[in-house]
Amino acid sequence: MLKQNTARAQIRVRMLLLALCCHLGPAAAGVLKVERTPDGGGGGDTISHSAALVWHLEALMAQGDSSDVSLRVETPNAEEVKVIQAHSLLLSLQSSVFADMLLSRNNNNSSSLVLKESPDCAAVFDKFIRYLYCGELSLHLEQAMPLHRLATKYRVLGLQQGLTQYMTQNLARDSPLGHVAGWYEYALQAGDVTLRDSCLQYLAWNLSSVLRSGEWSVISSRLLMSLLPRSDLVLQSEMELFAALEVWIVQNDPDGLTAENALRAVRYAMMPPRELFRLQTQSSILARYQESVRDLLYMSYQFHSASPLQMAKFFDVNCSLFMPRNYLSPVWGFSWNINNPTRDDRSTSFQTQLGPSGHDASKRVTWNGLFSPRWAALSSKPTNTDAGTTQPSRVERGRPRLIVTPATSSADFAGVNFQKTVLVMAQHKGKAVVRHIYNFYQSTEENEDFLEEADLYRKTSDYVADGSLSIHIIVKPLYQTLTASKK
Repeated sequence: MLKQNTARAQIRVRMLLLALCCHLGPAAAGVLKVERTPDGGGGGDTISHSAALVWHLEALMAQGDSSDVSLRVETPNAEEVKVIQAHSLLLSLQSSVFADMLLSRNNNNSSSLVLKESPDCAAVFDKFIRYLYCGELSLHLEQAMPLHRLATKYRVLGLQQGLTQYMTQNLARDSPLGHVAGWYEYALQAGDVTLRDSCLQYLAWNLSSVLRSGEWSVISSRLLMSLLPRSDLVLQSEMELFAALEVWIVQNDPDGLTAENALRAVRYAMMPPRELFRLQTQSSILARYQESVRDLLYMSYQFHSASPLQMAKFFDVNCSLFMPRNYLSPVWGFSWNINNPTRDDRSTSFQTQLGPSGHDASKRVTWNGLFSPRWAALSSKPTNTDAGTTQPSRVERGRPRLIVTPATSSADFAGVNFQKTVLVMAQHKGKAVVRHIYNFYQSTEENEDFLEEADLYRKTSDYVADGSLSIHIIVKPLYQTLTASKK
């Protein structure tokens, strides 16, 4: 039996090669290119008909010449069956799953394979098979997930990786009902860690815009609970998050435990006392679940009424409740549009609240910001100055850097660490999105990759829109005694 199967396979290969030769013929013009060896010597010349080969393979698939297997694509509860004439050699070369199925078919002397697919996968099955023949395909945004599902099912790794890259690069694309949340759920199911993490990061870094979209109300409780504990959420304020969470609970009516866990993930201490009072008197959701968050509200009122350093002496407050997120409110930072960011150094100044506690609400810190498009570390070789003294020299061209320092020192700073966060915006299809987040204490020189991918000197850089680089600087005051880890 094995010899017979081998003989049949050899005959099919000869027939397929003959069909290809007949299709190719002399029609394609040769493309001549010269390759050079690494030492500069002359290399061998290559005549390439690869583009013509792809064209003829596509024609071979479309016409079904010399096909030896019929693919019957069936969908549940559908009378119509899609039939594709294919060639077992090409299917086996591209997919180990097809190779196993075809081997089983040969043992059963069957001329067809019955494939059970969902309606969305069946709709793009022609595109999937075309990729197996030609190594390329064109697609719309909504076709990415079913194609990825087919590539995963049939173990076509090249296509699977290519679609993962396509999806991660198109998270910011506009779609009627949103697509990132659906892609996240699919990535969890498919075990695609790269896609899962990319979707979660995009949603976290652009959450303020997501909350105002139709996608927010349909996200799953699993995705919701993956987002809420994160400190890197980009929001106008914690109040914005609570208001959106109210909407989600009303529209999705989750079980009591899910609603309680979601409400306990809100950082009430980051809301001013007047907002907390308003929530307790006006929010029907908070009234319904108030017993579940009573301790958090109590701790939040204490946090605002006493000095944080004094409070830490009596209460264990080393938790996320007292950690600021990436708030876009002017109280916490400054939005800076830097015109012609490659031209020269730029400076600015802005003020932030000393700390999130109500005890520090009236205190302000003035900050100086310096952006340099060509910042480089000072070299160890000194240079002479006109005054006869020496100072370290600076390289003319370097990578962009940002320095944020307080304008004055104050005794009020005692016990407070200031973490700086800079959000870097990029344009995608005319839409501004947060592409990178960098955390530092004095200078982004602490981050060796700051704006490494931006290439501000390139005219088509996604990071420069209308000649400007858009960044948002956030200052996070962290009380040392509150954030210190326990021994």
